[in-house]
Amino acid sequence: MGKTVNVGIIGGGLMGKEITAAIARWPALIDHPVTPKLTAVCDINPDALAWFDRIESVTTKVTDYRDLLADDSVDVLYIAVRHDLHEQIYLDAVAAGKDFLAEKPFGIDLAAAERIVAALRERPEVFVRCSSEIPFFPGAQAAINVIRSGALGRIIEASNYFCHSSDLDTGKAINWKRQREYCGEAGVMNDLGMHVLHVPIRLGWAPSRVFSVLQDLVPTRPGPDGTPVACDTYENATLHCASEHEGEPFPLTLGMKRVDPGQKNTWSLRVTGMSGGVEFSTKNPKALWVFKVGDDPVLGREQIWQQYDMGSQSVYPTVTGGIFETGFSDAILQMWAAFLAERAGEAGDRFGCVTPEEALTSHRVFAAALRAHESAASVEL
Repeated sequence: MGKTVNVGIIGGGLMGKEITAAIARWPALIDHPVTPKLTAVCDINPDALAWFDRIESVTTKVTDYRDLLADDSVDVLYIAVRHDLHEQIYLDAVAAGKDFLAEKPFGIDLAAAERIVAALRERPEVFVRCSSEIPFFPGAQAAINVIRSGALGRIIEASNYFCHSSDLDTGKAINWKRQREYCGEAGVMNDLGMHVLHVPIRLGWAPSRVFSVLQDLVPTRPGPDGTPVACDTYENATLHCASEHEGEPFPLTLGMKRVDPGQKNTWSLRVTGMSGGVEFSTKNPKALWVFKVGDDPVLGREQIWQQYDMGSQSVYPTVTGGIFETGFSDAILQMWAAFLAERAGEAGDRFGCVTPEEALTSHRVFAAALRAHESAASVEL
């Protein structure tokens, strides 16, 4: 058992509960250097706080996040609040010297992200990362390793998508993610964009130019009393980007969609090169597709897509047998394992969480996409 760190959650909603479940499953990890213990939760909603009554280790429940910032017994925070609340709470946490895992998009817009990162540059002792769990799927990690190996040769093109269909129902009630003042002008890019930029940025593929198509598909949604309320965020965003790999340019497509019929909650990565290709999607989490040109004794020299079955093992080994499938909750566990290991200086060269500078880069891409959409022209970053 590794060193114990006390964790506090600010925002006890869906993701706060997911993190609680991940901490409860911590014994599944093998020889991890850190053991988290959830001890404190903050939420302004009494019902949300009441959910944590079942967690015996939680001894502190408050409605003012500043109480957790002042609590010396809390070592690490997970902050999961609306986008419009990010900047103030993150800045206050930095000023208090609290390490934390932040929810994306790391501020409601580029200006907010710049101020947060500026504060962190002044306090380098504060350890902060941004949430992005999907790349911790074993298939995603395998795809990343194939790309890093150089086996694909010169990159021809790449794409990364995160799509679901939660907004397909036009009668769905309004909520904060569908309102610009809370979610931000970037809309779906703020909501899903970090998921599709985590891997490209980590691979060194940050876009240098962006052309975007943004869609506002549902202009109004029912309010609490049924009266239509303006739904003024973009539901779908497709970004066609210019990027480079080892000095050679290639097209990178980034897709973020809340209205994609047939998709439940699907992340996908596809990269092709002159010597091979690789593809993974959470829709079929055990399937990793690898492309190569092979010499077959009967068929001759042919182009071949081969499917490899992925097991459950990701960045940090677990007791789970390798033949089983990985899911969202497993990816959350892996992300937290990466966060706490890196905080402890024990991550080595393992794949890690989004850094503040990477989150800032994502906001620069979103800002460029907004300008590109407005001008109907590509925008240089």
